Amino acid sequence: MGEESVPGSAAVLLIGGVRLLHPEDQVFAAMLEGWSLQQRSRFLAESTITARRQLIERFARWSNEYPWRWRPQDLEEWTSDAIAERQAAHSTVRGVHVTLSLFFDYICDPRYGWVDECQRRFGTFPVQICHEWNTVLHRSEFEARPGNRALTRAELQLLFDHADDRVDEVRRLGRNGWMAAFRDATLLKVCYAWGLRRREVTMLETVDFGRNPKAPEFGDAGSLLVRYGKAKAGGPPRRRTVLSVFGWAVEVVEEWMTEVRPLYELRSAVLWPTERAGRVGPEYVNKVFKRYRDELGLPGELGPHCLRHSYVTHLLEDGWDPLFVQQQVGHAWSSTTAIYTKVSTDYKNTVLRQALDDRFGIGG
Repeated sequence: MGEESVPGSAAVLLIGGVRLLHPEDQVFAAMLEGWSLQQRSRFLAESTITARRQLIERFARWSNEYPWRWRPQDLEEWTSDAIAERQAAHSTVRGVHVTLSLFFDYICDPRYGWVDECQRRFGTFPVQICHEWNTVLHRSEFEARPGNRALTRAELQLLFDHADDRVDEVRRLGRNGWMAAFRDATLLKVCYAWGLRRREVTMLETVDFGRNPKAPEFGDAGSLLVRYGKAKAGGPPRRRTVLSVFGWAVEVVEEWMTEVRPLYELRSAVLWPTERAGRVGPEYVNKVFKRYRDELGLPGELGPHCLRHSYVTHLLEDGWDPLFVQQQVGHAWSSTTAIYTKVSTDYKNTVLRQALDDRFGIGG
C-alpha cells in the first residue's frame, strides 16, 4: 500500500511542494489530525481520540517544542515534575506514557511519511522517546489510589440519609431545586444498588428497566439493561442485564419514575434529566458525590466508583455467589471482581469461625 493511500499520512494531509506560511504549527496540526484519522479507522471512541490529542498538545506547550525535537530526556523531566510537584498517581503517569508512545509509533512509522517530511522541512525528524527504561510498567491489574475502597455500610447509610435530608431541607425552605435534589439522591442509590459505573448510570433511560419473570415482586424494575458498559479497545459499548436484588432500591426507582420525574414534562426517555431537559453527565456525578462526601466529613479519597466497589463487597459479604456477582458487574474474569472485593473483618471472622467449628466439631 502506497503512502498516499494510508489514512493519516503526510502525503494525504499536506500538499507536496506547497510552501506553508507557518510550517511548524501546520505540520504539527496535520500530525494530530492524521493520528485522529488513524484512530478513527480503528473505531476508537471519539472521546478517547480527543483526550489523547489534548494530552499531546499539553505536552507540546509544556516542552515549548515540536514532536520532531522531543527527546527521551523531555519525557523523563516531565515525569519527574509530575511526581514531585503534582503528586500524580501511578496510573496517571502510565497513561501519559502510553499515549505518547502511541503517538510516536504513528509519526515514526515510515508508512505515514512524517519522518521524511520533517527531515525535508526542518532538517530533523521524530524518534520514539518512550522506552522500557524510562516509562512506567503496568505490573498490576488495579492501579487506583490506595484509598479507593468500598464504603462501609455505616458510611453508605450516612451518605444516603444525607442525600434524603437535602431533599427535605430544600422542600421545607420552599426553594426551587427539590426535584434535582431528589434526582441526585436516587442516582447515587442506583449507582450502588445495581453496581454501575458513572457513564453507565448517566446514560440510562426509562425503558432500560424491565420485568424479571423470576422476581415478579420487583414489578417493572426487576432488571436493568446497561447499554453503555465499558468497551474494549476499538469495540462498541458492551451491554449487560443486571438483575435487581434490593427491594428498597426498586421502591426508590418506582417513586422517581412515577411521582417526581414526570414533573419535568420531558419528551425524551432520559432517566436523569437536567433542568433544561438535557442529560446529567459523569462529571456531574463526581460533583454531587464530592459535595455530600465533604459535607459529611468522609475521607477525601472516596469517589462515586466506590459505590460499585461497595455493591460487590456487600453482596459477597451477604453470601451471594461470586459468579453471580461477577456477571452482575460485567467482569469478564473473576480476578477482576476479586480486585473490587474488600470484605470486612467481621465477615472474614465469621467465615473463619464457621470453618474452624466445622473442622473441629464445635457447636454441634
